[in-house]
Amino acid sequence: MQNMRDIQRRIGSVKNTQKITRAMKMVAAAKLKNAQNRAEDARPFFNKTVEVLRGVFTRTKEAAHPLLAEREGGRHLVIVITGDRGLCGAYNHKVIDLAEEIVETEEEVSLMVLGRKARDYFRRLDTDIMAEYVQLDDYPGYGFANNLADEIIHHFEAEDVNKVSMIYTHFNSAISQSVKNMQLLPVEKFAEEAEKPETEQKEPVEAEMDAETDAETVEEEGEKKYVDYIFEPSPAEVFDNILPQYLINVIYSALLESKASEFGARMTAMDSATENASEMIDDLTLKYNRARQAEITKEITEIVGGAEALK
Repeated sequence: MQNMRDIQRRIGSVKNTQKITRAMKMVAAAKLKNAQNRAEDARPFFNKTVEVLRGVFTRTKEAAHPLLAEREGGRHLVIVITGDRGLCGAYNHKVIDLAEEIVETEEEVSLMVLGRKARDYFRRLDTDIMAEYVQLDDYPGYGFANNLADEIIHHFEAEDVNKVSMIYTHFNSAISQSVKNMQLLPVEKFAEEAEKPETEQKEPVEAEMDAETDAETVEEEGEKKYVDYIFEPSPAEVFDNILPQYLINVIYSALLESKASEFGARMTAMDSATENASEMIDDLTLKYNRARQAEITKEITEIVGGAEALK
């Protein structure tokens, strides 16, 4: 059995660790509130952007643009969004595992890593890293998303890459986050996949689209047909403005979702660590009391034995 001094030292060490985990939990909870508000505020704007773009594609016969070009084979650029720090449960590992699966299954893959954890992991694997961004802000700015979108568009239009995807973590709640793999370029494919919005917004979006459809359709021999958009000055020039803006909105929303998920995961992990420390302290305290009782019993036995020897 451990002596009382060793147990006391362990109790003190665990208590100090518990103070740290409790402080980290409080910091993460404070940051989570702001990050969650930003992510939730951006969702309607993001969903409306997807809806408008999908509507344009649906009702437009001519939709030729460099960002819509489908190319066979070629290099696949994967944007991987993780955190710069750990102690957030499986938040980083889930994103890295999905990215590693793509790297192993496809022949030509390059990465654009956002966050030190992904950067360090894929460096050790000697994976082709096209660009890296570390020490990200706790609340990413719109300008940063704009710069990322410009860099991605440049590589795609220069045909350095033929496909661009993004792996990020979608924030559901403080205790629930889900990793998503979203195709960014070509935009047309992602617009088709995006027809399934989030569950909590499914009904209002569908109702709104129904209202739009009724307003933009005509009766012709008992059948409804879509009324095509009239572009001024031309579809190409309209897409030159709407497609890059769409890409910026998607990236910005993903950054906000990822940061909210990171803070939520860290708060949950530190809360669990604090509770585990409390249980460990209770267990060590019980061991200490048993060791103390054994020591007292030993001393009493020695005293009684000595008294009996003197008789």
